[in-house]
Amino acid sequence: MTKTQMDAAPHRPEPGDDSLPVVALATTATTPSAPTSRLGDRLRSLRLAAGLTQTEVAGDRFSKEYISQIERGKTRPTDDAIAWLATRLDVDAAFLGGGVSTDVRGRIEAQLARAEALTASHRYGEAVELFVTARRDIGATGSAELEVRAFSGEAWARAQEGNVRESVELLQVARELAEGPQFSDIDRADILFRLGVCRYKLASVAIAVALLDQALALAEASGLPCDLLRADILGWRSRCRRRQRDFDAAREDVEAALELARGIDDRRVVANTYFQASLVAERTGNWATSRTYAEQAKALYEELDDERNVGRLMLNLGGLHLLLGKPQEAIDHLRASFALAVEAESKPDAAQALGGLATVHLQLADYDAADENARKALALLDGREDFPDEVGQSHIVLGRALLERGRLDEAEKSFEAADAVFEQMASVGHRAGAWVALGDLASRRGDDGEAARRYRSAAEALQDIRF
Repeated sequence: MTKTQMDAAPHRPEPGDDSLPVVALATTATTPSAPTSRLGDRLRSLRLAAGLTQTEVAGDRFSKEYISQIERGKTRPTDDAIAWLATRLDVDAAFLGGGVSTDVRGRIEAQLARAEALTASHRYGEAVELFVTARRDIGATGSAELEVRAFSGEAWARAQEGNVRESVELLQVARELAEGPQFSDIDRADILFRLGVCRYKLASVAIAVALLDQALALAEASGLPCDLLRADILGWRSRCRRRQRDFDAAREDVEAALELARGIDDRRVVANTYFQASLVAERTGNWATSRTYAEQAKALYEELDDERNVGRLMLNLGGLHLLLGKPQEAIDHLRASFALAVEAESKPDAAQALGGLATVHLQLADYDAADENARKALALLDGREDFPDEVGQSHIVLGRALLERGRLDEAEKSFEAADAVFEQMASVGHRAGAWVALGDLASRRGDDGEAARRYRSAAEALQDIRF
């Protein structure tokens, strides 16, 4: 695929951003009424509250010394011993062992489950509010396990709203907490995975790859069932490889993800992976294969009643129709994508559909329409630092629409704005596109020397990129 062909299609959305797997974290916890998170301290407090001596609590089963060792934190009783001691103290065994009574634990877990369901339904604001409420309740318990689940869930919901830096801070807290012995490598891998996703959204692609590599290594070495998590890690690493224009590595990751997704028979993960496979195939010039994958993904999302991702697939298919020389079909798909995004109240998805329409109109030499749609896309993405690629591409389209109408100074501002965004992405491939545009602008002004310099910079940058 040539650079011109790659720049001709509307930018694609990313599939399944809001459908991360919820890894089952441990849920042993403490309760607000517990004076401390240590079992020994709880045992002592409950014994004294009941007016019993260590000998009386020990009864005929244990020695006074054994009870003393538990209270001093020198030994940890078995689950059977905890249940027996709870009966002696007339308290809930779950409360004695973990600090959370069955009722309290159930209430908190119900809050978290509800918040996670709201995230899956794209109701991120409501989800964040519920996670915050749950964290207040959990905070008094001292339960690291429930805290990690709440921090991780809130971080993901906030990331979907564009508050990615806040999400990173929450995930860093979760990561520190998850170093405790009660957590598994799968728990830690899930947090690293989510951190990798957030770093990708902030255009820190090299850091994202490193985090995803760590997550995958932990998951694979754990020996625990985690094909769902592994498939998602590979899918997101494939996105990073595409951003780095390492399309061979991107294809390898997406093929491995697809194999895992099919094996676990999870339609949503299979749909997400088909979507990724479509994007990789398109970027390597295999447009017919790309369309096949896109249509398969779309069918699965329709079965799941996931209109938001159906809309994203309509955008993807619109771009493919443009590449295949069918601009009217492209416009029809992009308009349908925009309508679904508006219905879902998703400004980023609506912006990407408008950006796609701007690209098609630019190709059709309808420069006024290209200008209008590009400006609308930029307005919708204002303040969204997690969509730098889309912002930069819309600036390029707007600049070219201005250039073709002779508004050269305004076009220069748009091209420079695109270059600034792409510089933040640390993507020389993207910057090369901006430099070519600036070269075209210089040529239009009759400054052949400046045009040659810009073209040469772009060519040298592209030589260092693997296609």
